[in-house]
Amino acid sequence: MDRTLTSFISALRTAEVRISPAETLDALSAVELTGYQDREFLKNTLALVLPKTIDEKETFDNTFEEFFNFVDISAQRTKSDETDGDRGDDGATSSESQGRGSGSRSQGAGTGGGASQELTDETDSEDLGRGPLAEPTSRLGQLLMRNDRIELNVQVAKSAKAVRLEEIQVFTQKGLYTRRILDEMGLAELQREINSSKESAELPIRRLGRELRHRQDWLREQVRDYVEKQFLLHADAQGLRLREELLRKVKLSNVEHRNFRLVQEIVYRMAKKLVALHSRRKKVFKRGVLNVSRTLRHNMSYDGNIFDLHWKSVKVDRPNVFAICDVSGSVSNYARFMLMFLYSLEEVMPKVRSFAFSSDLGEVTELFERNSLEDAIAKTLRDYGSGSTDYGQALLDFRKKCSNDIDNRTTIIILGDARNNYGDAHQSVLKELYDLSKRVIWLNPESRTTWNTGDAIMRKYTPYVHQAEECNSLVHLERVVSNLLRTVQ
Repeated sequence: MDRTLTSFISALRTAEVRISPAETLDALSAVELTGYQDREFLKNTLALVLPKTIDEKETFDNTFEEFFNFVDISAQRTKSDETDGDRGDDGATSSESQGRGSGSRSQGAGTGGGASQELTDETDSEDLGRGPLAEPTSRLGQLLMRNDRIELNVQVAKSAKAVRLEEIQVFTQKGLYTRRILDEMGLAELQREINSSKESAELPIRRLGRELRHRQDWLREQVRDYVEKQFLLHADAQGLRLREELLRKVKLSNVEHRNFRLVQEIVYRMAKKLVALHSRRKKVFKRGVLNVSRTLRHNMSYDGNIFDLHWKSVKVDRPNVFAICDVSGSVSNYARFMLMFLYSLEEVMPKVRSFAFSSDLGEVTELFERNSLEDAIAKTLRDYGSGSTDYGQALLDFRKKCSNDIDNRTTIIILGDARNNYGDAHQSVLKELYDLSKRVIWLNPESRTTWNTGDAIMRKYTPYVHQAEECNSLVHLERVVSNLLRTVQ
């Protein structure tokens, strides 16, 4: 019971329903009381415990319907009883008997069976006629000949749990898990029985072998369908997560245009997580350093007796951020996603001013205020992305525009590879900014080993920055921004 519920909760988590360990324990306690007998009662009970928002409730309903997609046993058995009267002399239904000719052989070819397919082609060429069938000896053969779909479904589900089908991650594993489930159900024993029936001289045994081959092919198709449905339930989101994890770590310069939308979604989620983490007010209550003057002042009405203690607190100020981005061709993708990241943090960093340059520098803050984030980034790259890169001129332009606005609460983030085309670095300007501001952070998308090769001049700028980081992936960018939010006071 616990494993069924934990598999369901895992499916909910892959569908991005947030479920904590405490909520998992609550669900286990609830299921101990309700059981699995009443499907609707189980659904309503878990709906009270697991989903929290309207979107999560909708996702919960869809996932529950897919996960607990059981057949109505009573209706199925009634249908089976009705078809019992239509069986032929060999124990199969009339519809199945009609399908044993060329139609059945084509079905076997569609499922691809290797050795079993060769047997089908060779044996079905013989005319065994109609007549009684021998009794199957293999466990799976007996199950197939009983023609009980409900029992078959139960056995498929049990075998799927035994081979841990819920751990499937990629679509190419479908064939592997299909084979594992069939092996768990006893395919090897069934195959031996089919092979031995070919050598038998008794017609009932050979007829049984032919029938078992047809039903084996049908079973293989049913199991493949079951695995595919379980993949969509358990691994579709998991496969997406693997892809997202790869995109988080890959160099942003290597991200293909077709993956931009997915990377943007990752950026928004990362930013949302940081907003939730850093927008909470931290209470300072009964800890820290005693504020003596405030304590005495608030206890004067008690004739000098100390009843209420007051503690010193540190005001956490939101950072005033200036972002200077090199948007030339070599680093344009990095600038795209850094600007997207910063402006997605609007709740905790509302004072972002953005500047873009390749040669001359211009402020693009109003561009982001008037346009959607994607349009603003596209216009920034179009308007400032051409020209020969000149970091020295960009620093001069920035000092001219903003030197009066920089104070000890200002953080300056510079994104660029410091490749200056052998121009004047004007590192003295960066020193002025270093002295005026609280923090200067330089994010270089290139590897540290190349920071001072060719026309790169990081060695001239590094002494005048508080922090110089290699930053060429979303993981690096998230870490830098998170540290910025955590340390600003």
